[in-house]
This record gives sequence, structure tokens and C-alpha cells, in this order.
Amino acid sequence: MKKILLWSLVGVLVLGLVAVVVISSSLGGIVTAGVNSFGPKLTQTDVKLAGASISPLSGSGTLTGLYVGNPSGWKNDKAFFLKSIHVSVVPSSIMGDHIIINELIIDDPEFDYETKLPDVTTNNVSQLLANIEQFAGSGSKTPAAKGGQPVKIEVKKFRLTNAKVSVGVGGMKPVTVPMPDISMDNLGSDQGGITPDQLVGAVMKKVTAGIITAGKDVVVKAGTAVVDGAKDAVKGAADAAKNAVGGIKDLFGGSKK
Repeated sequence: MKKILLWSLVGVLVLGLVAVVVISSSLGGIVTAGVNSFGPKLTQTDVKLAGASISPLSGSGTLTGLYVGNPSGWKNDKAFFLKSIHVSVVPSSIMGDHIIINELIIDDPEFDYETKLPDVTTNNVSQLLANIEQFAGSGSKTPAAKGGQPVKIEVKKFRLTNAKVSVGVGGMKPVTVPMPDISMDNLGSDQGGITPDQLVGAVMKKVTAGIITAGKDVVVKAGTAVVDGAKDAVKGAADAAKNAVGGIKDLFGGSKK
């Protein structure tokens, strides 16, 4: 009898472990599939998440290799790349329609910032943000939970640290600069959660401002270089014209000693 009870307990434990592994794998797959399906609609660009792993017991996990493409009309394919995103979710909220994220930490992300002269107000990240805001205001469907209710998300703590921005102005060689860290707390807390597109839009506003702040000195220097180059070209053309006139005068005897 004791042996039967012991083996029964062992069997339950094994089944429990198998269930945890299966559920963990399923959660990662659900998150990955969700991002890869919803992301391109939201940004109107290529979006690809390589993988995700989230524990249903602790709620902690990591999303790896998030690639977001540039809007059309820009030189680079990539707008940004996030190597890893640490998340800590309240376990009981994971499969519901109100997901509570205790922490969302992004470290060492890479952003590509492109602009053109003379209109430096036009840039790829602002266009990407405009795409997101257009989706949010269009009434398009956002992800829903099993019950059919739209998924709402609440983020207690968001941090983006050690970001690098590759700044490209016109056809000039890109320059890499550091970006200020970003801290945001209690996103969606007052509203009882916000939709995924609202969350991404709120974060992207801060990120876009940070990217532009990081790249402004490079843009200003590039603009100054272009202006100085134009001035030099004009001066060189004027000098050449002056020399040509002098040469013509000499040729026809216009220069006298």
C-alpha cells in the first residue's frame, strides 16, 4: 500500500513537471506568435520576435531578438533591434484580459535614426510613431483574451538603459552615440490597463524623443558641414570666375603695366 502511494505521488510530481514544461513552452510560443502577428499591423513595417520564455509559476521571462523594420523610403532596413527584454508578470494575470507586468526592462538596445537635409524634422522614427498612432486611432482590432474581451496591460515599472543610436544624415556616414536612459512607471494603472497599441505608443513617444535628443548634435554638425561646404563651393566658384576674367583681360591686352 505504501509503495502504491509512493509511486502515485511520484507519478503526480512527474505529470506536474511535464505540465509546467508544456505550459512554459506554450506561453513562449503564444507570446512570440502574438508579437509576430500583431507587430506588423501596428507599425506597418516588418516585425520579428525570435523567441520568448516565460515561467507560469514565477511570471518571469525573457523575450529575445525583437527586430522592427524601417518604414518605406529610408536607407536602412532596420529601425531598431532589442537583443533581450526582461519581463516579470503577475502569474495569475498571464492568461486573462488584464495583464499586470511588474517589470519590463530593456538593456543595450540598438536604434537607427535617419533624417534628411534640409528638412531634419522628417525622420524614420517619427514616421514609425505616426504609423503606430494611426493604427491606434483607426479603431483596428487589438488582441483579445479567450473570453473575447480586449487585452489590457498595466506596467508597473519600465526601464530602457544603455541604448545606442546610429545617426545617419543624408548620405553621410552614420555616427553612433549614446542615448539617455528612459524610466516610466505605472503605465495604464489609473485606467485599469491600456491596450497593447496604446502601451507601445506611450513608450515610443519617450523613445522617439530620446533618439532625437541623442542625435541632435550629429544632425546640427552635419547641417553646419553642408552649409560650410556650400559656402566654400560658392567662394571657389567666385574665385574661379574672377581668375577667368583676369585671364581673358590678359589674353586681349586688358592688363597693362
